[in-house]
Amino acid sequence: MAQTVALYYDFRELMGRILAIDYGKKRTGLAVTDVLQIIANGLTTVPTHTLMDFILDYVKREPVERIVVGLPKQMNNQPSENMVRIEPFVNRLRKVLPQIPVEYVDERFTSVLAHQAMIDGGLKKKDRQRKELVDEISATIILQSYMDSRKFKI
Repeated sequence: MAQTVALYYDFRELMGRILAIDYGKKRTGLAVTDVLQIIANGLTTVPTHTLMDFILDYVKREPVERIVVGLPKQMNNQPSENMVRIEPFVNRLRKVLPQIPVEYVDERFTSVLAHQAMIDGGLKKKDRQRKELVDEISATIILQSYMDSRKFKI
């Protein structure tokens, strides 16, 4: 029994968090898993011009196994206008943190789902208008979507 517990503990130490990014022109929402990659939680919203510094500081403090970035697509499957800002950021992220894989995740409808989650959660109208909260919840939805898609690939 003691060996089983020790092996489980060692395995847990090998896992890292998954960090999700809902990249915006002014603000960027962030979400993260627990170290066992079971639960997606909102992390924060940061001004986009400080995003790279925030991520670099975060990966120094926490083990991050992978980063997922919301891929903005229009209904016709074409990239949205925000892609011209996201792609250079992702390229820079891959250069600065080459040891951490970066993947895109379709982010269509995340803002709508975030607003619905806020309504379902009983948030007052004033709180639902806080754009930074919408961005953080959107990042959490992106992360949960990624985690759900991995369940079916195992």
